[in-house]
Amino acid sequence: MRKTVSNSIAYRLRNTKLPRTHLLAVEPFKLSATQTELLTRLGNDLLKFYRAVNDLYLHSNIDWVRDYLDIGKGDDLIRHARMKYHKQSIPRIIRPDILITNDGFVITELDSIPGGFGQLDSLSAVYEDAGYNIVGSARGVHSAFASSLCEASGLDDPVCAIVVSDESADYLPEMTYLAVELQKIGLQTHAVHPKEVLFTEDSLFINVGGGKLQVDIVYRFFELFDLPNIPKSELLLYAARKKLMAVTPPCKHFLEEKILLALLHNEYLRDYWTNSLGNESFTLLKNTIAPTWIMDNRIVPPHAEVSGFRWRGKPIRDWREIIDGTQNQRRLVLKPSGFSPLAWGSKGVKIGHDMPKSQWAETVETALMSFETSPYVIQPFCDTALFDLEYFDYVDTSHRHMEARVRLCPYYFVYNNRANLGGVLATACSKDKKVIHGMTDAIMMPCQSNIT
Repeated sequence: MRKTVSNSIAYRLRNTKLPRTHLLAVEPFKLSATQTELLTRLGNDLLKFYRAVNDLYLHSNIDWVRDYLDIGKGDDLIRHARMKYHKQSIPRIIRPDILITNDGFVITELDSIPGGFGQLDSLSAVYEDAGYNIVGSARGVHSAFASSLCEASGLDDPVCAIVVSDESADYLPEMTYLAVELQKIGLQTHAVHPKEVLFTEDSLFINVGGGKLQVDIVYRFFELFDLPNIPKSELLLYAARKKLMAVTPPCKHFLEEKILLALLHNEYLRDYWTNSLGNESFTLLKNTIAPTWIMDNRIVPPHAEVSGFRWRGKPIRDWREIIDGTQNQRRLVLKPSGFSPLAWGSKGVKIGHDMPKSQWAETVETALMSFETSPYVIQPFCDTALFDLEYFDYVDTSHRHMEARVRLCPYYFVYNNRANLGGVLATACSKDKKVIHGMTDAIMMPCQSNIT
C-alpha cells in the first residue's frame, strides 16, 4: 500500500505545472513537536529583530552601524532608504536558512527576498492531499502570501504585480505559478518583467489580456544591487515615494545584509538588543544565529581585539592572521554580505577547509580588498547532523536512499502584526557536499509535523 501511495505522489509531483529541478522525496521531512514549536516561535522573534534593525539604522544615531550598512551603496539609494514614507516598513516575508546539528538549529543566513516558496506551495499541496500533516498555515503558503500582500496594500482585493528581473529569471516559473494560485483565490496577481510595467504621472500599469491594469502593490522580486539593470527603476522608486502604489519588500538596503547577523553578536550593541528584543528573544536569537563577524580590513588598535573571535585560542587584531592555518583550523565560511550578484544562491560562499591553503589565502585577501565596496562576513563552519532519506528514481520511481545533510527554510509571512509560519522547505544534499542548496541532485520537500 505504501509503495502504491508513494508512486502516486511521484506521478503527481512530476506532472504538476511547476518544473522540478531537484530530486523528489518519498515523504515529507519529519520534524519533532519540539522542532516545530521552535520554528513557530522563531518567526516572531525574527520579526522583532527586523523591526529593531530598522530602528537601529534610522533612529539610533550610532554612526558606525550606518557606515557598515551603507558601504558600496549609492547616495540616491541611501537617501531613499531613509525617507519617511516607509520608515516603519519591513519585509513581508522572512526566511532564515537553518542547519540541523546534533545540538539543535543554527541560523546561518536571513533572506527577505527569498525564492523557493512557490516550490514549497506546490510540493505541500501534493503531500497534503496524500494525507501528510504539513507544517505551516492551514490555508497554504499562497494564502499566507495573499494575506501579507493585502495588508501591505491596505486593500482587500489589490492588483499585485510580482516584478521579476533578468537576474532572478530562474525563479520566474515559480512566481508565475504563485500568481496563478493567487488568482484562484480571487487576488488579481501577475508575474511580469520590469519592461512590462508602464508608468504615468499618477499610476502604474501592467498589460494584461490586451488591456491595461492599474497596480496597487508591487512585490519586488529582485535585489537592490540589481536596480541599475531594471528598466525605469527610478520611476518605480518615484511611484513608491509618491505612494502611487505600495512596494514590498521596501527598498531599504540595510535590511538585506548578512552584516545584520554580526551586529546581533556585537557586544557593544548588547544593551540595545536586550532593550529592543527583550531578554528571552535576544537570548534565543543569539544562541541560534551563527557567530558572525565582518571582514573589516582595518587593523584593530594595539589595546583592542576582534571581539569574540579566537584563532588558535588567541584573539586577533588583523584578519590576515587567519591566512596561515592548517586545514582543520580553516573550518570557516566566507561569504559576501549583500548588494552583490555573488551574495545570493550560495554563489559567493567559500569553505576554508575545502580548498588548498594558497586558494584560502587568495580568498581572504579578496574579501578584505572588497571591504570598501562589498563587505564579506565570516562564520564558523557548522557540522550538521546526517539523515537517511528516501527519494524517487526519475526513471522507474523506485526508491533510493541518500545519507544527507539538511537545511530548513521556514517561510514567515507578516500580517496581523505577526510572522505567520506558512511552511518549511527542507533541502537535503549528499553528506559529501559542504554547502547545502537547491541543485539537481538535492532532495527538496516540505516538512511534516508530529503535532496533532
